Amino acid sequence: MAATAPLPFGRMIPAMVTPFDAAGEVDLAQAIALGRRLVEGGSDTLLVFGTTGEGPTVRFEDKLKVWQAIVSDQAGAVPVMANVGTNCTQDSVDAARRAAETGVDGLLAVVPFYNKPPQEGIYRHFRALAEAVDLPIVMYNIPGRCGVNMTAQTTVRLARDCPNIVGVKEASGDLDQVERICAEAPEGFAVYSGDDSLTYEVMKRGGAGVISTTGNCAPVQMKKIVDCAARGDWDGALAAHEAIAPLMKGLFATANPILVKQALNLQGFDVGGLRLPLVDATPEQTETLAEIMRACGVLD
Repeated sequence: MAATAPLPFGRMIPAMVTPFDAAGEVDLAQAIALGRRLVEGGSDTLLVFGTTGEGPTVRFEDKLKVWQAIVSDQAGAVPVMANVGTNCTQDSVDAARRAAETGVDGLLAVVPFYNKPPQEGIYRHFRALAEAVDLPIVMYNIPGRCGVNMTAQTTVRLARDCPNIVGVKEASGDLDQVERICAEAPEGFAVYSGDDSLTYEVMKRGGAGVISTTGNCAPVQMKKIVDCAARGDWDGALAAHEAIAPLMKGLFATANPILVKQALNLQGFDVGGLRLPLVDATPEQTETLAEIMRACGVLD
């Protein structure tokens, strides 16, 4: 199972938010600083420009600059993963090739959204991506955003047929599907929870860890869950999960990443606001979030 095999990207991968300055432009210096902060908190890999990083509203040329800057700043300290997935296979291939030129260590790619492709289309999409680059790829299955579920059968087929497809971020919420993937995928294929609150349950079924929103503002706490689970300390993992569970739920009271960005701002690490169509947290949302953060010990 994935949890016992070598993992090129480790177990706790924060999906980094993207800091914006007062003018709403990408704040490169603060993005570098956030990467350092997350690594100091125990993060194993940095995922840049996922959904939590507002990738859909950032120009691709700006993404290239940020990937290059974080790769350079980390200098191999931890792997850097670039999200390149779109609902156009050729665009995804082109993005993957250009991202590879920045020196990133791996790629994340989502199931094509809106198109609602059949399973064969999903398979061919990811196979084309895998054949276009030499970098390791983690697939991202999130039916709630994509409108279609990548089945366990398709995931396992890709894992077997494409050596550089090394994992999946599973956000289907279907633990039976997770269990089947863990049982049938090749040794070394990593199944990551795509839902922070299911990290414990996913790892109990053989999962490798989590690609996390909460890891932005509580990296130490998320790291504790996965580390305890990885060594078979299920009581410790459950206790760590329960300690942070209200925050893992509270951050999703509205569309992500509205509240996780506000959480970082409340902690005194300025990441600015959001780009439309997302909007800033309301005063009421901020007050509730602050109360949850204090109760979970991540805000003084």
